[in-house]
Amino acid sequence: MDSLLHLIAVYGLVVVFVTVLLDQGGIPVPAYPAIIVTTALAVMDGKSVWPILAVATVAAILADWVWFTGGRRFGNRIVRLMCRLSLSPDSCVIRTRGAFAKYGVASLIIAKFVPGFAAVATTLAGQSGTRTRTFLFFDGIGAALWAGGAVVLGVVFHDAVDDLLADLADLGHMALPALLAIVAAYIAWKWGRRQWFLRQLRMARVSSAELAQMIDSGNAPLILDVRAEADRRSTGWIPGAVFASTPEEAMAMPHQTVVVYCDCPNEVSAAVLALAIRKRGFRNVRPLAGGVSGWLAEGRAVENAAV
Repeated sequence: MDSLLHLIAVYGLVVVFVTVLLDQGGIPVPAYPAIIVTTALAVMDGKSVWPILAVATVAAILADWVWFTGGRRFGNRIVRLMCRLSLSPDSCVIRTRGAFAKYGVASLIIAKFVPGFAAVATTLAGQSGTRTRTFLFFDGIGAALWAGGAVVLGVVFHDAVDDLLADLADLGHMALPALLAIVAAYIAWKWGRRQWFLRQLRMARVSSAELAQMIDSGNAPLILDVRAEADRRSTGWIPGAVFASTPEEAMAMPHQTVVVYCDCPNEVSAAVLALAIRKRGFRNVRPLAGGVSGWLAEGRAVENAAV
């Protein structure tokens, strides 16, 4: 434990930079505790905490910049990758994309305080063509507020942190394994929560071939496209599809059969909306297997604004 405290005391800024970079880059490393402990130690040693705030902010912006440029260059492919990597089950569902669609790049100010939202929001900012200057302005504010929150906690509760470190020191050589066990438990909890979330969304899917057959036979279902407007413009949409991002919008269009599609791994966004409207009385509601990507991969027709 003494060696760990020595590491933080001597290389605290490096520890903060690395943990924040990993955390904001999508790897579930709890950066907030590292910032709080480093700040508390700095206060107890009579050192300035401003360098900690600066380093944490820069690391967060740098990680966000990677996702931003990835979203700008690779578009929805990087969004799908982010959704697969994230352990937060809300990261790719309607609520997250809807918030960005509604508030735009300004949502980056509070994105880091919403679990699973930050990396997806920065990626969506790049995908939507946000100007670099605008992105850096709003993301910088959000990163500073997020990092500042941890620094403030470290300053205010430095005595409590000192007591906690003393308790850990009493554990001797067991302190480091205990800390590692806590981190492992945190990651396991996040993973378990994601698996539980996905289990809730298990329901029968309709294939692209089945949907195409229904459309061609004249018995087309109500087809709901839950993607962001930018995605619809870039790829087009399934013929006859209408945009709906909330259960309320879907409920305003009653229909005997409903097919919901998105472009997320495991059809998460589509399944979320399908489950919500099924609970409100719609019975025959199914997500489209493979989403719009599967539809396009089979060479099926789409509509777009230019037609």
